[in-house]
Amino acid sequence: MSDATRLPERSRLVHRHLLDAGVDIEIRVLPDSARTAGEAASAIGCDVAAIANSLVFVADGEPVLVMTSGGHRAEPVVLARQIGADEVMMAPASVVREATGQAIGGVAPVGHPTRLRTYIDETLAEHGEIWAAAGHPHTVMPLTFDLLRELTGGRVIAVTAP
Repeated sequence: MSDATRLPERSRLVHRHLLDAGVDIEIRVLPDSARTAGEAASAIGCDVAAIANSLVFVADGEPVLVMTSGGHRAEPVVLARQIGADEVMMAPASVVREATGQAIGGVAPVGHPTRLRTYIDETLAEHGEIWAAAGHPHTVMPLTFDLLRELTGGRVIAVTAP
C-alpha cells in the first residue's frame, strides 16, 4: 500500500501486521460498506464465494475465528464436530469487538490483540484469489488460500454438511 496513513485506524493495524509478517499487499478502501459478502463481491467484482468472511464463534466458551466462503453459511453443528467442541454459537458483537478489536462486517483474518484459534473453510481453496475484510467495513484485501493459512495458522475444515 503506497499510503497506509489514509487507511482507517483498524486497517492500519492490519497493514502493520501484514508488513511484520513480510507481506506487502494493497488494502483497498471501498466507497461503500462491504459488511456482507454480497456487498463486498459487488464492490470488488468477484464471485461471492471468493469472499472470505471472518466470523467469530464461541466454542466451549472461547472465541474462535472461522474464515468461511461467502457462498454459504457456516453451520455451528458441523463446526462443533469439526473442531471437537461441545457447543459452538455465533459470538455477540461485544465478544467480536473484544476478541478482534474490530467491528462485525470489517473483521480481518489478522491484526487482533491476541491470536485467535482459526479455522478455514476448505471451499476457499477453489479460488485463486480470495478477498477478506481488512479491519474496517470499507476495506478489503486480496489473499491467496495459502497466504491466508500461513498468516492465520488456520486449520482447514468443512464448515457445512456435505
